[in-house]
Amino acid sequence: MDTGMEWAGRHWLTGERVRVLTAEGRIRSVAAASGSNGEEGEAWIAPGLIDLQVNGIHGIDFNDPSITNDCIRSAVMYLHSIGVIRFCPTIVTNDKAAMLASMRRIAEACESDGTVARAVIGIHVEGPFLSGVAGARGAHAEKHMRDPDWHEYLRWEEASGGRIAMVTLAPERRGAVGLIRKLKARGVIVAIGHTDAGEEHIREAVEAGATMSTHLGNGARTMLKRHPNFIWEQLAEDRLWAGFIADGHHLPRSTLKAMIRAKRNKSILVSDANHYEGCAPGRYWKRNHHEVVLRPDGRLYMAETPDILSGAALGLHKGVENVVKFGIGSWAEAFAMASLHPAELMGMSGAGDGLTPGADADFIRYRASPDHELEIVETVVGGKTVFAKRGHVSSDSKR
Repeated sequence: MDTGMEWAGRHWLTGERVRVLTAEGRIRSVAAASGSNGEEGEAWIAPGLIDLQVNGIHGIDFNDPSITNDCIRSAVMYLHSIGVIRFCPTIVTNDKAAMLASMRRIAEACESDGTVARAVIGIHVEGPFLSGVAGARGAHAEKHMRDPDWHEYLRWEEASGGRIAMVTLAPERRGAVGLIRKLKARGVIVAIGHTDAGEEHIREAVEAGATMSTHLGNGARTMLKRHPNFIWEQLAEDRLWAGFIADGHHLPRSTLKAMIRAKRNKSILVSDANHYEGCAPGRYWKRNHHEVVLRPDGRLYMAETPDILSGAALGLHKGVENVVKFGIGSWAEAFAMASLHPAELMGMSGAGDGLTPGADADFIRYRASPDHELEIVETVVGGKTVFAKRGHVSSDSKR
C-alpha cells in the first residue's frame, strides 16, 4: 500500500512555503507550511521539465539504429538528473531503413521498461521532409532529403508502435500541405522547420493544421530578405507555438528576448540536445559523416562551416537558466516555458500550475543561486524520487 510521501519547499509561482503530499502516484494536497519564506538555501518546488526535442543525451544517440534498451533507460535516468521528466526522442533525417530501425529501438524500450514508457511522450521526427537549401537544412544530410510521403509516414507509425507525436517539415515541399492535413487528423503535432518557405506557404501550413515552429530563428538561410520572410510570418501567427533553443549559441540574446516577447505564452524552450551533451570539448565525427567541433562553452558546429550549428550540446535546464541570466524572464516564466507550455501543446494539460491536487506527482525541487545558477536537487516521478542530489533531500522530504 502506498502510504504517501511529503515534500517541503517554496512554491515556484508564489514563493510561499508549502508541503506537497502525494499518494498512489498523484498529488493529494498542497498546503501552506510553517516557517518563514525565503530561508537561505531552501529548495523550491516546480513542475518537471518537458523537452520536445532530444536527439540524444550524455553520449547516447537516439539515431543510432543499434541503440539498446539499457542505453535508452540510461538516457532517461540522465534526463531525470537535469530535471526533465517527459521528452520526445527525436529522429532526424537519414535513409529510410536507418530511421525505421531507430524508431523500432525506441518502441522496444518503451514496451519493455515502464520507466522509459512513462518518460517518452512520443517520437519527434525532424526530417527528411525538409528544405535542401544550404543553411535551411542545417546539419541535416541533403542526400536524404525527400518530399513528404504518406506511405513513408505509415511505415514510421508501424515501426514506432503508434508513437509518432510530432513531425517537423518544410511546408514548401511538394505534398506537404496534404500530409499536414492527414497528420492533424491522426492527432500528430505538425511543426514547421528547416524551411525556405514563402510567407504564403506558412499560411497554408497553418490553415492545414500546423501548430508549432521548430527552433524558430534557426534552420534558415544565413541571409534572408528583411521583410517579409517566413520567420516574421511565424512570429506573427498566433496559432503557432514556437520552440526556442536558449543555449546562448543558437540565437543572440536580443533576438531570443524579442522572439519570446512576440510569442508570449506560446513560447516553448527546447534543448535540441544531441549525444555530445556532457562530452569533452573536441572534434567528433557524426553518424552522417560530418565532422563537428564542440567548444568548452557548449557551442557545437560543423567543422567545414563554423557558422552552421550542428544541434545543441546543453540540456534543457540550461535553457531555463539562461532565460533568467539573459534578463528575458523570471524563474517562474522560464519554468513555464519548459513545462506548462509544452504540456499544453501536447495535450497533457489539465494540471493547473503543475502542483494541483489530483495531478500526477511529477515535479522537481531546485535551488537558484544569486547569480542565477540552477541546481536540480530532486526529481520526483509518480510520487517517487528518481533523482536526488546527495546530501540535499532527506531533511526536506519524508514519508
